[in-house]
Amino acid sequence: MDLGLKGRSAIVCGASRGLGRACTESLAREGVNVVMAARRPDVLERAAKEIRAATGAAIKTAPVDVTTPEGRSVLLSMLPDPDILVTNAGGPPPGDFRDWDRAAWIKALDANMLAPIELIKATVDQMIARRFGRIVNITSAAVKAPIDILGLSNGARAGLTGFVAGLARQTVRHNVTINNLLPGPFDTDRLRVTMEGQAKALGATVDDVLDKRRQASPAGRFGDPAEFGDACAFLCAAQAGYITGQNLLIDGGAFPGTL
Repeated sequence: MDLGLKGRSAIVCGASRGLGRACTESLAREGVNVVMAARRPDVLERAAKEIRAATGAAIKTAPVDVTTPEGRSVLLSMLPDPDILVTNAGGPPPGDFRDWDRAAWIKALDANMLAPIELIKATVDQMIARRFGRIVNITSAAVKAPIDILGLSNGARAGLTGFVAGLARQTVRHNVTINNLLPGPFDTDRLRVTMEGQAKALGATVDDVLDKRRQASPAGRFGDPAEFGDACAFLCAAQAGYITGQNLLIDGGAFPGTL
């Protein structure tokens, strides 16, 4: 399927590794020109070079921290009016809520709620004026099924979800959609970090915890980031203009509910 995205422009955050990189790759294959944002210049530029070689797309890099006003300013100076915005940030560390002070909460909110809102605020009106825009927020399956040791993530991402639910109904009449992708366990560095925390709490090895998590999935495996990237690309497609305000759970069937 031709997604009708050739020549469009996109900002993808957290783009150097994992699910953000996968989204960049899928959009680039569709002919989208992407500005990749991430904090580590070396990892970011290496990823960009590989994606350029694989797709031929025009890829620029913004080695910035989008949780800061300064970082967002640099990023938006490179592409102030993207057709597509993919927000993404690594989740805060696992732990016990008794150990988290105000600073820990503010850091989580800055990364996983407030930075995406600020980027949406900076770009959505231009999308409305052009009558085309696709905003995809990478959140977490924990929005639907909270994980006790990920309380910082549960709270911050749920806040973003609530915000999007209202805004997405205002923009869709202008062909600007806003949706959230909720990943379950995907084969990424982030998964291993989370499992390391669980392994420490259980007194088990990381490999044992990973294997148990893998076998607990109805799919019997972890997700492939490429699958996630292609789902993101479809939500950005010209054909996806009637999908908005949705939380698409991609978890191999792990969530047992009907809704």
